[in-house]
Formats: sequence, structure tokens, C-alpha cells
Amino acid sequence: MINDRLVDAGDLPIAVRDFGGDRPPLLLLHGAGGNLAMLTTLARALRPRHRVIAMDLRGHGRSGDGPWSWDAALGDLAAVTVQMELDRPAVAGHSLGGMLAVLWGQRHPETPGVVSLDGNPPPTHAGQLPGLDPEKAAAELARLHELFDGIQAGAGRVIPAAELPDLVERQQMAARDMGANEKVWIEGFRRNLVHRDGETSTRPTAETTGSLRTLMNDLDLGPAYASTPAPTLAVLATRDLPEQEPFAELYAAHRRFLVEQAAAGAKANPRMRYLQLADASHAMVIEQPELLAKIIGDFLEG
Repeated sequence: MINDRLVDAGDLPIAVRDFGGDRPPLLLLHGAGGNLAMLTTLARALRPRHRVIAMDLRGHGRSGDGPWSWDAALGDLAAVTVQMELDRPAVAGHSLGGMLAVLWGQRHPETPGVVSLDGNPPPTHAGQLPGLDPEKAAAELARLHELFDGIQAGAGRVIPAAELPDLVERQQMAARDMGANEKVWIEGFRRNLVHRDGETSTRPTAETTGSLRTLMNDLDLGPAYASTPAPTLAVLATRDLPEQEPFAELYAAHRRFLVEQAAAGAKANPRMRYLQLADASHAMVIEQPELLAKIIGDFLEG
């Protein structure tokens, strides 16, 4: 049976959802701006081979707010592991959660394995865009930075009560467009809403969003891939999201960089593997949950 609870991580509570079972434990981590509910379909697909425990990262969903750092987030994972009495859990994560999974593998050689589902920092300089003219790369990066500035400015905004039904309807349409489970999608949307003092606002806040941008922009996974002592698998996207299509050349170049980075890590480290998932965008956990569950399960058992 599915069980929701709060875990005391010291300075804040961490919300977890235990999908049950007596199989080897697997911690499942969502991406920036998401929450554990958004991984429900993947968690269900993983459950026949694992006891899946999903969690809301700090500043997301039903978890508490606190300063964001890699150390703090990894400490939250450790608190969940201890308080849920998980014996050497594997860790799989999407996007931000995938980055955390790789960093967990660096610090925990005892883990059976970690899996990153397109967990890659965004491009920040021309060196991460092979094949793209440097001048064009600089212009496209500036345009992308401006877009992310707008997203950050809108994070944590108060939603007028009259707008909420329309937002829910748009989320339902988005779920149908993606071929996602509508009920799961809406739970994920509502889980990042905060109702306080008669107002409804979104999570994460602009402050948390800014902290995450800085952390991800400064993160270089190349050394982690090359040196991680835990078995590591990076699953890479092969096509754009609809919202990435205006930056098609930039993201195509960045995908080339990510493949080169993962290949170099795999060459230097026999514990590192990677694969490019056919017909998969950054939303792969929605597009292909059954296939991802098989990939994750096979890797961790292999």
C-alpha cells in the first residue's frame, strides 16, 4: 500500500511517498519545479522490481523550505534513508534529481547503482555547444538566459482565485497533449500550490529557483562521471521538447556535448555507462515510463 509521511531532516521536514513492497529499495527524485507526484507513473512501473520511495526535494511539494545546496539536498536523502530504514538504496532521478543521483553515487560507493534520467545542467558557454558558431552560440545563450530570467521572476507568484480554474483546465489539456495520466498530472500541479492567509502561490519560490539555477550552472558532471565509485547510468534525451524548439540549434549542439561528456566518462571509468534513448525528450519520464523502468531495473540487477 502507498504510504505518505514526513521525515525529519533536521532543519526541515521532507515529504516522502512509499510505494511499498519488499524488493530492493530505490529512491526516486524529481526535477526542479516538480514534486514526487509527477513520478507516480514511473514509480508504479518500477514497483514490481523495487520498493520505490519518492520524495519532494526541499522547497518543492510538501517538503519544507530551506537554503539550497548540493550538500543540503544530499543530507535530506541521507535522512530519508536512515529514517525509512533503507538498506543501501539505489537512487534514480530525473533532471535535477538525476544530478543529485550522480552526486550521491560519488559519495556512496556502497549503493547498488545510480541512474540519471537526462539530469544535465543547462548550457552556459560556447564550449558546451560543439559545432555551433561561437558568435551565434553567444547570442542564443543570451536569449536562453533571458527566458530563464522570466521563468525565475514568475516563480512563487500569487495566483488570483479567479485564475485557478483556468490554470487547472490548461494543465488538463497539457496532460492530454503529452499522453500523460491526467489524474497524476493534476496531483503534481496541485502539490506545488501553497494556500496561506487566503492566498494561493506556487512552489518553488523565486529565491529557491535562483539558487537552483546557480547550482546547476556551476555544476560540471564530467569529473563525477570519470570518478564515481558507484555504478552509474546516464540516460540522455535525443529530441527537443516543444518549448525547446525555438532553440533547436542550441539544444542539438548541447546534446552532442552531453554525449561527448558521457562517453569520456565511460572511457575513463568502467563503472560509468550511458545510453541515448530513442525518440525521447527531456520529458522522458512521461513519454516512456515503462521502458525507463525496464532500463533502470536491468541496470541495477546487472
